[in-house]
Order: sequence, then structure tokens, then C-alpha cells
Amino acid sequence: MRPGRGIVRFLRAMVGRSYPRIIGSNRDKSWLFYDTVLPLLGTIAFVYVYKTLGAPERFVGYVIMGGATTAFWMNVMWSMAAQFYWEKQGGNLELYLMMPCGLTPILLGMSLGGLVATLLRAILIVSLGSLLFHVSYTLRQIPLFLLIFAVTVVALYGLGVVFASLFLFWGREAWHTVNLFMEPVFLASGFYFPVRALGFWVGVGASIIPLTLGLDAMRQLLFAGSHPALLPARVELAFLVVLALFFLLLARRLLQQMEYLARREGRLSLRF
Repeated sequence: MRPGRGIVRFLRAMVGRSYPRIIGSNRDKSWLFYDTVLPLLGTIAFVYVYKTLGAPERFVGYVIMGGATTAFWMNVMWSMAAQFYWEKQGGNLELYLMMPCGLTPILLGMSLGGLVATLLRAILIVSLGSLLFHVSYTLRQIPLFLLIFAVTVVALYGLGVVFASLFLFWGREAWHTVNLFMEPVFLASGFYFPVRALGFWVGVGASIIPLTLGLDAMRQLLFAGSHPALLPARVELAFLVVLALFFLLLARRLLQQMEYLARREGRLSLRF
């Protein structure tokens, strides 16, 4: 097969897998209420806690950004990490493993399809929250901000692919594992407060989660001069690039292992 045909097949598989998520979300508009308005209520609750305590106004911005970032983390955990387990339960995983394109474009399509709806949800949360509470931002380095956001998303979805493979290997406990990773990550990543408040070394340890460095770097650029940073924004960007490469390579290795177990040995669980 010529290389060009392989690339075309890869792209077609990716677009085909993203199509149901993008078009499906447009057909059912109810998700705009359930995935945007209801999560915004939790964000508003944190805003009033800070207002009652007399915290600086920038903390309202921290909460709104954290609420928007929650959308990405929940999408990665529910729509990526547990996806293979659900596909196995639904009987579709065998079809994916038999496809000549491999699993990589399938997961990329899932990521692309989920990212569109998640990005829209995050934009709506930031827009509505900023309008309701009159939050102002001082963003001067827009290219750097967009670069940090893009690298954070790449690293985050790479981590999601790693979890997708691991959850499938672990078996039926995927649902409980997803729930286990929710609240601790909200705390360790500093969704609603500067992660520096946990201490420098705790923040550095939590940086294995891309959201920790991504949120801290973006807050530095949005609240210049007033944000207690964990590390300089450019240093955090460098670490994010390393995390993105590491998770992408690890994800590729785990996908290859999954395909090997399925096609050569007829199983999808690890034996220790």
C-alpha cells in the first residue's frame, strides 16, 4: 500500500469517529443546559464563598477559569479514559481492533469530537461567569496564552489515551476508577485556588497532571503581577511540552500492547 493511501485512511477514520460526537451534540441541544448551566451553578457557589470571605477580585476569575477547565477534565475522564471499557461492553471494541487503520485514529477522532463540545462549554462558562460577576482580565501575551492552552490540551488528551488503555486492562473497575480520580485532581490541580497555596513541592508533585501547570501558566498571563505563580509561565510551558511528548509516546506504546494482546493472544487484560 502506498504511504499516501495510509494517510488518507488514517484521516478518514479519524473524521468518521469524530462525526457522531460533533453531529450528535448538535442534534440534541439539551446538553447546552445540562453541561453548561448546571455545572455553572457549582462555580457560582465558589464565587460567593470568596465574596463572603472578602477575597481579592482575582479569585473570582480563578473560580471561573477552574469551572471552565473542569469541562476538559470530565471530558477526558468520562469520554476518553472510560471509553474503551464502554465500547467493550457495547460490543464495538472488537470492530475497532479489526480495522486496518489501527486504534490511534479512532482515539484521535474521539478526542477531536469531544474537544469541540467541551471547548464550547468552556467558552460559555467563562463568558457567562465573567458577565455575571464583572471579571476583567489583563491578557497581553495572546500568542503565548494560546500556545500554553494548546499544549495543555494535547498533554491532557494524551493522558486520557493512557488512562483509556489502563482502564481497559484493569477491567470492570473503570467506573469506580474514574470517580476516584475526580475530586483529588480538583484539589491537586488548584481548580479554584492558586496551586502554590498547597506548597511549592506539593504543587511540583501535582504537575504530573497537565492541568496543574496549564492553569497556573494561564492565570499568570490573565492576572499579570498579582498571581502567586508556582513557576514562570515559560518554564511551565517547557514542562508541558515534555509531558505532552511523554504521554503521547506512552499512549502509543499502550495502544500497541492492547492491539498485540487482542490480535495475537485473544485477550484484553494484563496477567501479573
